Amino acid sequence: MLNRKRSALSLALAVALTPLMASAQTAEPNTTTPAGTAATNLDTVQVTGIRRGIENAIAIKQDATSVVEAISAEDIGKLPDVSIAESLGRLPGLAAQRVAGRAQVISVRGLSPDFATTLLNGREVVSTGDNRSVEFDQYPSELVNGVTVYKTPDAALVGQGLSGTIDMQTVRPLSFAERVIAISGRYQKSSLGKAANVDPYGNRFSASYIDQFFDSTLGIAIGYAHSDMPIQENQVGLYEPWTTEHTDNGDRPGLAPGTVFSDGIKALRRTGNNKRDAVMATVQFRPSNVWTSTLDAFHTEAEQIDTANQFELNLSNYNGNYTPGLLISNPQLNADGSFAGGVASGVYPLVRGMYNTRKDKIDAFGWNNEFNFERVKVVADVNYSKATRDELNLENNLQLTPMPQLDTVGVVVKPNGFSQIRPGLDYSNPDALFLTNTIYGSGYGKVPQVEDRLKGARLQATFALPEAMRWFADVDVGVNYADRRKQKTQPEGSILLGAQGDANIAGDLQYRPVNLGFAGLGHIPAWNVPAAVDRYMVFAPTDELSYLVSKAWTVQEKITTAWLRANINTDIGEVGVRGNIGVQMQHTDQSSQSNYWDGSQPAGSNVRPFSGGRTYNDWLPSMNLVFMFPHQQTLRFAAAKQVARPRVDQMRSALEFGVDTATGKPGASGGNPLLDPWRATALDLSYEKYFGEKAYVAVALFYKQLKTYIYTQSQDNYDFSQFVADYVPPVGSPPAVTTGTFTAPENGKGGSLRGLELTASFPLDMFTPALRGFGVQASATFNDSDVSIRDPESASSVGDGPISLPGLSKRVYNFTAYYERSGFEARVSQRRRSDFIGEIGNFNGNRTLRYVVGENVTDAQISYSFADSSSLHGLTLLLQGSNLTNEPYRTYAGSKDRPLEYMEWGRTYMLGVNYKF
Repeated sequence: MLNRKRSALSLALAVALTPLMASAQTAEPNTTTPAGTAATNLDTVQVTGIRRGIENAIAIKQDATSVVEAISAEDIGKLPDVSIAESLGRLPGLAAQRVAGRAQVISVRGLSPDFATTLLNGREVVSTGDNRSVEFDQYPSELVNGVTVYKTPDAALVGQGLSGTIDMQTVRPLSFAERVIAISGRYQKSSLGKAANVDPYGNRFSASYIDQFFDSTLGIAIGYAHSDMPIQENQVGLYEPWTTEHTDNGDRPGLAPGTVFSDGIKALRRTGNNKRDAVMATVQFRPSNVWTSTLDAFHTEAEQIDTANQFELNLSNYNGNYTPGLLISNPQLNADGSFAGGVASGVYPLVRGMYNTRKDKIDAFGWNNEFNFERVKVVADVNYSKATRDELNLENNLQLTPMPQLDTVGVVVKPNGFSQIRPGLDYSNPDALFLTNTIYGSGYGKVPQVEDRLKGARLQATFALPEAMRWFADVDVGVNYADRRKQKTQPEGSILLGAQGDANIAGDLQYRPVNLGFAGLGHIPAWNVPAAVDRYMVFAPTDELSYLVSKAWTVQEKITTAWLRANINTDIGEVGVRGNIGVQMQHTDQSSQSNYWDGSQPAGSNVRPFSGGRTYNDWLPSMNLVFMFPHQQTLRFAAAKQVARPRVDQMRSALEFGVDTATGKPGASGGNPLLDPWRATALDLSYEKYFGEKAYVAVALFYKQLKTYIYTQSQDNYDFSQFVADYVPPVGSPPAVTTGTFTAPENGKGGSLRGLELTASFPLDMFTPALRGFGVQASATFNDSDVSIRDPESASSVGDGPISLPGLSKRVYNFTAYYERSGFEARVSQRRRSDFIGEIGNFNGNRTLRYVVGENVTDAQISYSFADSSSLHGLTLLLQGSNLTNEPYRTYAGSKDRPLEYMEWGRTYMLGVNYKF
């Protein structure tokens, strides 16, 4: 349940502020405009500073017919953000999850990123990950003019998500009155310093050109953004799962029965670079008020290269069968029996190099034509987008020679800080470490590839209704077709030693050693991992082995969406009423193609094809009502049925299949191309008090009844007839039966999700002129859900019992304090969220769930813009700081005294300049 006392207190505070602010406000005109103008306002309001950017976002929220949150163009440009992800994470009801030190994916209203949909200029876009959720760090803030987050849908919103719809918009050049040329540059430094030949410095550069021609009938906008950011990370990680010691002197001698223990620990320094180049172009043609044609293109290309040089220690008596074996002496335990430290003897540590390079590319194109006749508006739109991801993962394993050199290592497990590892031997000398066939082999590699392609077309018409129809101003009808195909392959293989055998890595491949002193270790060698593989090893990845065949799949969706929406614009006495009521129909045709390994077949014919799919319809009624009371008070009510498509990897037909030769019983695990989507009924109620466009306070309540949720479940009587039809049992084994156990995602029972959102934004000079220039923005969100799920694929991290919804933080807070006056601007922003279950990519490249400790991230910026009268007019100098408190990223297994990861990425400082003319 929500904390009722805290919620009631916060609500009372927001209500109490309303009359106080009302008495302080100056007279402002009523800015209410007809529904559907939010995107237009975003383009036409000229924003020049923090206050004006905030006012622009307030106007969008006030004018919208849905419950929305917005970021204006200047908001993004002025915040210390490399991408729009950090800015989105500060909006009410939204929370960002950090990956590799930067905000990447967004949870809306306590639901995981899978439940939200992302649009670019109103069109759904593809993603480079395994699923649908967009990685927002691939979109530079400099090229996005604004973002509107729709928390409630309407019938004409195509590609709507269940938790929310995030629409990124680029500029419309004909919305500008004159030419605009802007350039900016940033120089960045990480507080973690240099390591492994990677310095701590980075840079950003962007340039934009907007112009109009032929009496403003033709407009062009072109933008380019480049960033090259260092990757510097300190990490200590423990193996998962934490398991219970069952017998004394068993696998872990020295531990008493009942001790909860991790099988290993590692400490690493990750270094590298993350480069991104993006281009945006828009051509807009408006020869008359009847026809407007807009052509959009967006391209972003990112490359991340990093190496983790790490010291790793296995604590499960796995040391190559050398004697003496593992012995844990002087074990220290926490109150719940969790291992907190001790001395491990008879262990065989490794020094490892883990290399990863990832190249992402996204292209999106759209052509929109709008025709305005006397009482009819027609919109025709076509779009295409494509995303590709190419990765290379390599590892080298080094050991001290001559072998064996068993070590005695002290270990201290810290739930809130870097756990400590204190070896007895010296691992700092690269001449003493050799590539060899270690207890983890000599190396392993993977080559994942993802391609996501989406093409679509939309036709929509709006018909103005006669004035005699008091309630409705016009009616929209439309149809949209989207064809999406996503496919993944993941060849893998062992990296074997070459003909030379054991090898010491030559000096020309060595980097500057990395310092693991934060974990109690001192220095260890660092080296060029891919060059070492090329020189000393053999890597031949394949996807045709029994355990690899199921990692390749293709999923295709063809969705036809039709809608009818009536738009409301009327008055009831002194109360204005806006909004819409309508229905959307989605016809879905989904399918998947893949292969599975059939071990019963002769060699060469083990790979067998398997496919599946289905079609279905969803009817999605929706209603948004906006009541505009005197004194700029707004009450919103929304009700809708919503859907969210299943995760793409859940819809794969790929599976792992086998027959128990002792019983003849078949079994398999994999995806499910027959899945229904997540479905929900949603209710929203929001009260908003505006003070012109200067300020507002809002209280919003939401409730979602999830009719279904997708769980990984086991069916004990699955029909395997088609799989065992050609099965020939081994000699002495029984024939196969036709039914067995199949573990896969299935639609199951849902539950409720509810929340309270409190928001306030106001300049402090509304209270007293002495505070002129100062202002604050603040929001608090309280989420709760009675949905509990089980995820066998993540049992090693979160256990096999019920867990809460992934992405749900029960409390999310955002606060920004700013000052703007006479060209000087300063702000401090903080985003905070409580513990949640996050989604990450694990060692096998699969999605897994993990408990994440809540975090508190603080950023700041100061800048000075030269006045119009100055010869330096248009020039802005700025200093930015991100993650100023060096907030760590922490994960754990079940309880916080059983840590899994503790990472720090350091503080980031930027010195920059903007010039606009």
